[in-house]
Amino acid sequence: RSNTGENMAWSESVDTVLANKEGLAAFRTFLKSEFSEENVEFWLACEDFKKTKSSTKMALKAQKIYSDFIQADAPKEINIDFHTKNDISQNICEPTLSCFDAAQSSIYCLMAKDSFPRFLRSEVYRELVKKHQDRNQKRWLPFL
Repeated sequence: RSNTGENMAWSESVDTVLANKEGLAAFRTFLKSEFSEENVEFWLACEDFKKTKSSTKMALKAQKIYSDFIQADAPKEINIDFHTKNDISQNICEPTLSCFDAAQSSIYCLMAKDSFPRFLRSEVYRELVKKHQDRNQKRWLPFL
């Protein structure tokens, strides 16, 4: 599928942006400008956590996610409701692969409904699309 098609797909779904290295980098830059990059960092940390096989590594990663994003006054504290935060706090001693699912889902919805539409209207997104359009023109017009 062409890059132009990919650009169009980016505007359809936050999933497409999160799955694309360049799209993710642009979205991160945008979130940084809005002081909310902890959302995408948390989402990525959860994706990585779900791929963890070893229970020792799982416990370490869960603790790191908890201390970085969940606990009160965490350096990158995410905005989740009290019940979700409480559930995680109670289960963090014996984490499962799904222990962050509710929080991750909540943050995903926040990004999809709130940050993503603003990203599509941002200068960061316009520059990304322009860069891809320029690249495509050069590919078809090598004499330029």
